[in-house]
Formats: sequence, structure tokens, C-alpha cells
Amino acid sequence: MNAVAKTQIQLQIANRLGQVFEQREKRPLEISPTGVSEIDRVLNGFPRGAITEIHGAASCGRTSLLHSTLAAATSSEETCALVDCSDTFDLSSAARAGVSFDRLLWVRCNSNLENAFKAVDLLLHGGGFGFIVLSLADMPAKTLRRIVSTWWFRFRRAIENTPTVLAVVTPVACVRSCAAMALELKNEGAVWPRADSFVAEEGQRAPTSKSEPWSSHLWLVPANDRYKIGCATVHHSHLLQALTVRVNRERPLAGSDRTVRFAPLTRLDSIR
Repeated sequence: MNAVAKTQIQLQIANRLGQVFEQREKRPLEISPTGVSEIDRVLNGFPRGAITEIHGAASCGRTSLLHSTLAAATSSEETCALVDCSDTFDLSSAARAGVSFDRLLWVRCNSNLENAFKAVDLLLHGGGFGFIVLSLADMPAKTLRRIVSTWWFRFRRAIENTPTVLAVVTPVACVRSCAAMALELKNEGAVWPRADSFVAEEGQRAPTSKSEPWSSHLWLVPANDRYKIGCATVHHSHLLQALTVRVNRERPLAGSDRTVRFAPLTRLDSIR
């Protein structure tokens, strides 16, 4: 009797509201490659229709992994989107990594966290993107821990059963159970410039009087390199010569091999 009553109710509602009780057909699990052979061989890549969280401290290799994945996605003629909360995306480094900007939408949010989440929400519900990145790498950890879980649940619901990958890059884990895959990146070893790489700026001279300031100061890179970087303040990531990255898969827990190591310098010029 209960089954008959349920069928009758479904038929009545279907005539008015459509097939609201009809469940979506689950798509087979698809994987998006990262472009890093070590990760693709062990972890296969990023799952489509799900959220992947990449977290780690500065200079842990998260930007190298991001650039590699964007390059792999754009080379496969997928339309990608990058929601950059802090406006720190380096175009020159991404170009050297092989990212095709003709297939990349760059959304700059000027450190406005609310605008970043609204932009991701519009992109997910609009559809048509194969790979979407939410970059929160330079946001304070205290702010990220205060993000309400309803945002992550909304994103997970919007992306499921779609061919889209949503990658969230953060300094600390904050997506929690809504992430189908969580990767923790750690810097196991770095090679910095030698002491002879410290050079004084051209034309440096001592002041002729106490009131006159110094004409310049000590720089870590020559003037030509500063011009190529395009900023007066040189970020420490531009000085790294080599880096060994350890990738620990925190989610899902299934599988025996959950740790991967790779050297980003063999593929990319910028490491963050």
C-alpha cells in the first residue's frame, strides 16, 4: 500500500512540477591529468565532477602544480577559468609553463573573498568549463578557516555529475569533507642563490651630507632581471633555483601509495 501511495503521489507531482523525484544519472569517474608524470602515475590526476584541494605553505610547489595542470588542460583544448582572489597570478611564469591564454578566463577579485566565491558560483552554474581554479593561496589562514561550509556544499552539489574540475589552492586545509581529493604539498629541499649572487645596484654612491639619503640599496638580482620580473619588490619565489616537493594525498584515504615526490624546476621556471 505504501508503494502504491508513493507512486500515485509522484505521478500527481510530475504532472505539475515535472520529474522532481527522478535521480540524476551518475557519470563514470573521469580524471583530468595534472601534467606531472609522478602524480599522474600514482594518483592518476584530479577527479572530474568534484573538488580537489591543494594546500601548503609558501614555496611548497603549489603554483608549479597549478601551472602544470592549466597547461595540460588548455593544451587539450579545454576552457579553463582562474578566480584569483589576491591578483597574484604571474602571466610570464604561466606562459613559460605552456598555459594557453586563449582558453583561460582570469577573474581578478582584489582580495575580496566574497566576490571570489560569487564568481566561482556563477562559473559552476553557467557550465562550459573543464577546469576551474579558486586561488586563495595568499589569503590569511585565519580568514579561510572562517569560511562557512555551505559554500563548499553548494559548490560540490553544482559540480557533481559534470566534466568540470574545481581546484581550490589554499595555505591551509579548509574545504574539509567537501573535497573529493585533498593534496598537501611540502617543500622537502630548496636550493637558493649563493652569496655572490647578491649584487649592488648600478650607480650606488654614499651620501655627501647627513640629510641626503642613500641613492639606492642592495638588490638580490641585477637590474636586467628585475626588469624582466616587472616589479620593484622581488618575491622570494623568483630566487629559488631548485625545489623538491612532497605531495601527500590526504583524501581519499584508499590506496597504498599516497605520497609522491617531484622536482618542479625540471618543468617550470617559477616556484611558489
